[in-house]
Amino acid sequence: MYIGVKDVKPLKDYKLLLDFENGERKIFDISPYLEIGAFKTLRDEKLFNSVKVSFDTIEWDNHLDLDPEILYSKSKVI
Repeated sequence: MYIGVKDVKPLKDYKLLLDFENGERKIFDISPYLEIGAFKTLRDEKLFNSVKVSFDTIEWDNHLDLDPEILYSKSKVI
C-alpha cells in the first residue's frame, strides 16, 4: 500500500514540499530527473511551478506526473 499526496508546493532549486496522507511532510528534489525524457520540460520554471495535486499524486500543466510511491520513498523528511 502506498501513501498518497495531500498537498504540494514548488520551492526554489527544483524542489517540492509534499504533505502526505499519513501526516508526514517531506522535500522531493526533482533536479536529478531534469535530464530524463519529458522531465526536461520542467526546466521551464513557469511549468515547474504549475505543479498541483491530482488524485493521490502530483501533476504539472503538461500532464506529466510522478508516482506517489516514488515521491514518498525518494523524498527527505524535514
